[in-house]
Amino acid sequence: MTRAVVFDIGGVLVDWQPHLAWSAELGSEEAAQDFLARTNFRALNARADGGEAFADLAREVADPEDRDRFVRYVDLYHLTVPLKIGGTWDLLHRLKDRGIAVHAITNWSAETWPVGLRVHPELGQVFGVTIVSGREGVMKPDRRIYELLCQRAGLSAEACLFIDDGAHNVEGARAAGMDALHFTGADRLARDLTERGLL
Repeated sequence: MTRAVVFDIGGVLVDWQPHLAWSAELGSEEAAQDFLARTNFRALNARADGGEAFADLAREVADPEDRDRFVRYVDLYHLTVPLKIGGTWDLLHRLKDRGIAVHAITNWSAETWPVGLRVHPELGQVFGVTIVSGREGVMKPDRRIYELLCQRAGLSAEACLFIDDGAHNVEGARAAGMDALHFTGADRLARDLTERGLL
């Protein structure tokens, strides 16, 4: 029986758009997307989610101007997460109102996580346990991050329902023994939660 719902954050509760860090500076969304592509931003950012520092990762950016731009990402991070995904928050609060525990596992840099909390303070208030990959040095879909959540929350994996917009992270949760849902939108999630008797 499900006793807790475990949420991913980026792409489920908060909309993350990294190009917004540089769109104004570079003059357009297209130019910012080009910058992300030529600096291999997403791969480097994933390593930051695993615990590496952006200043260290910037050394791998070949062009000096791009390197200087990349190293300022933490200072610009607040621009990338301006919006909540409102429908999912409504479901989260309905779960809490029904007495169901809610926790979080997020692949998020230790350096940018405090900025995310400043932009969206509720992230620091609504969950019982929050596992931030950059602080732990382990990322989804590694089995250990799901086990860490269970350990800190005092739950078995079988008691948890995990929700993530990344199919590979959903498979990781299932491999760790959790029930899991691939998030594609709040309407579908509401139906899935209702089918499980949670709403």
